[in-house]
Amino acid sequence: MEKVDTLIIGAGVVGLAIAAKLSHSRSVIVIDKESRVGEHTSSRNSEVIHAGIYYPHGSLKHQLCVRGKALLYTHCEQLNIPFQRLGKFIVATNAEEAKSLEQIKTRAHANSVTDIDFASSKTIEQQLNYLKIHSALFSPSTGILDSHQFILSLIAEIESNGGIVAMQSEFIHAQQLGSDFIVAMRCDGEQFEMGCDQLINSAGLNAPDVLNKITGDSDKAIAYYCRGRYYRYHGKHPFQQLIYPLPNTHGLGVHATVDLAGQLKFGPDTEYIENIDYQFDDSQKARFVAAIKRYWPSLDESRLTADYTGIRPKLSKEKQSDFVIQFEATHGISGFVNLMAIESPGLTASLAIAEYIEQRL
Repeated sequence: MEKVDTLIIGAGVVGLAIAAKLSHSRSVIVIDKESRVGEHTSSRNSEVIHAGIYYPHGSLKHQLCVRGKALLYTHCEQLNIPFQRLGKFIVATNAEEAKSLEQIKTRAHANSVTDIDFASSKTIEQQLNYLKIHSALFSPSTGILDSHQFILSLIAEIESNGGIVAMQSEFIHAQQLGSDFIVAMRCDGEQFEMGCDQLINSAGLNAPDVLNKITGDSDKAIAYYCRGRYYRYHGKHPFQQLIYPLPNTHGLGVHATVDLAGQLKFGPDTEYIENIDYQFDDSQKARFVAAIKRYWPSLDESRLTADYTGIRPKLSKEKQSDFVIQFEATHGISGFVNLMAIESPGLTASLAIAEYIEQRL
């Protein structure tokens, strides 16, 4: 039976970032049941580098987003991965919403995101005159990147250090024998086993199911799938920065982002579903359009076409939760690291999550 130092379940951006970091000091393998890396949450998002504005002070989301932002910009610069610091406006459409902007600014400054400030009336008049807004915060350190190229850079780092990314390799179960794990997986229709000293669950949407298989407790973790739609806007548009409404309980609202080619898209909205399903339900387009028109009333909705959907891994429907990164002190299994609910800002935080785990193994 083959053995590696560390086996990571899940070849999304977080699993790959962890593998890339650990591959410098130990043998690693990443397994994933899909045929392509980053098939789920990693490739179905807004591709935004977040500043770390919204998250409760001291939370993992706060700490790892702020640290991850710095690491990610440096990584992109050093490896020539396309990115842009476009900046982001968080907009209030009336005086009541403006009070929330004050709270967001206060939290951002507490989180050491001190470059955020209110846009001047001159800025709003000159840069945002196509919007119908009362006031806005501007975050200059928010940006966008080519997440596909970022993922490829992580794979290259893993493989250059002798690590392996094994796709179409489905995790079945794991058993701890002494200080080792015996991991059963299925590849090409056949089952085989591999040993490892450390086992990391970074399975994204499937992480709760993987945890339950490892612990043998089918009810230990329950996954909630929050699906969001993205619409693409065709034709010329005035957007030069990212435009975000006020955040809500389930996410950051239907926001406007532009990609590196200048293409405008809107999303995501929120809809809880029972199973992982990326089908695009266009029946709620009117509600989606209404959300956009709150801040861009001149939207020509005929130019909006269905683009794609993404699913955020959550552990609760009722409230925003923090990243879950658990070690032996929490679950009692030595050598096992469990990651769940790594939703936004997971892409931004990925390199910091990898650093955080390496420091604790």
